[in-house]
Amino acid sequence: MTTVKIERLGQQGDGVAQGPLYVPLTLPGETVSGTLEGDNLYDVRIEVSSDQRVSAPCPHFRSCGGCQLQHANDKFIEDFKNNIITTALDLQGLKTYVRPILTSPDRSRRRASYSARRTKKAAMVGFHGRKSETILPVPFCILLKPELIDAQPVAEALAIVGASRKIALTVKVTSSMEGLDVAVIKGKPLDGPLRISLAALCEKYRLARLTWDDELIGMRHPPIQSMGKALVAPPPGAFLQATEHGQKVLTDLVREIVGDSKIIADLFAGCGTFALPLSENAEVFAFESVPDMVKALDVGWRQTAGLKRLVSEVRDLFKRPLLPDELSRFGAVVIDPPRVGAAAQIAELAQSRVKIIAHVSCNPQTFARDARVLCDAGYILDWVQPLDQFRWSSHVELVGAFRLA
Repeated sequence: MTTVKIERLGQQGDGVAQGPLYVPLTLPGETVSGTLEGDNLYDVRIEVSSDQRVSAPCPHFRSCGGCQLQHANDKFIEDFKNNIITTALDLQGLKTYVRPILTSPDRSRRRASYSARRTKKAAMVGFHGRKSETILPVPFCILLKPELIDAQPVAEALAIVGASRKIALTVKVTSSMEGLDVAVIKGKPLDGPLRISLAALCEKYRLARLTWDDELIGMRHPPIQSMGKALVAPPPGAFLQATEHGQKVLTDLVREIVGDSKIIADLFAGCGTFALPLSENAEVFAFESVPDMVKALDVGWRQTAGLKRLVSEVRDLFKRPLLPDELSRFGAVVIDPPRVGAAAQIAELAQSRVKIIAHVSCNPQTFARDARVLCDAGYILDWVQPLDQFRWSSHVELVGAFRLA
């Protein structure tokens, strides 16, 4: 038996003791004992508890791999996530005002990925256990919208008719204005009888849309999402902000940054999360690499009255970033890259004279790296706003407001 004192939390939410040793579900200042295996401590017992420890609100917390921090109080989690951002900025030599974090409420997550495996008599549906490939049934989740919890029988039925015994299905479920949008990955190859069975399930459970390894099985109604005044039907599996609260917060922050700019570029535009609301007051040029997402954005714009001009273009900004002369016509730029950041595009932005940049990020480390490039080129980072759409996880998002000095 090994006894250690937890010094801090790592960025994945595990407690870190001298060594380093990693101990999940612990907090700084706690003394814990357990079985040492490599650089991890297992079968952990809390000997001295932190005063910031609380009882987890979810009965599945200790076994489910979805949340890392339900054992900590809200103030601790807020400070932990703010510290991730300030540490990333400090490592790049940057200082700015970090606003208080904004957190999405529980039962607000509008998308979930279930694992579903066929058994001898039926199927097992749930999430993966903590650091495990084992499927853990989760009849209740404090994060998900109720309709996503109610979708578990759908995932079970899909596994019974379309999963092999060896490979679990991934059943991605998204709540839409017209019902559940379900996309299945790793299913059996489609044949006539399977198509008929899946189409029957689409009707039985009144799904808005069902796709099977990217092939459309049935669509009773387009799975509409609202983006400002516009209504958009994203392609199957397309990126969507995790909560409606988070989408609204991000949109409001971007609007605050771009102000009354008349011509705006939206880079990595997706299906129009920012481009469509911004087009209510400004001319917008949207750039996105996925053709189906650009098509969905364009259809949403064309079908919405009262919007200003919105030009959408399929363009891979990693391979073909907008150059300074292309950026010169814009009064403001919105950029929302994936986790790897946008080094190539940021390099061109840094050489442009765009006055305002709204940088949305889901990775504080790559944001700080890219912010350093912009600040070295003469931009000022006025503030950063953290956002927590993934409550009780170690994940944190942010928006940064840049202006040319």
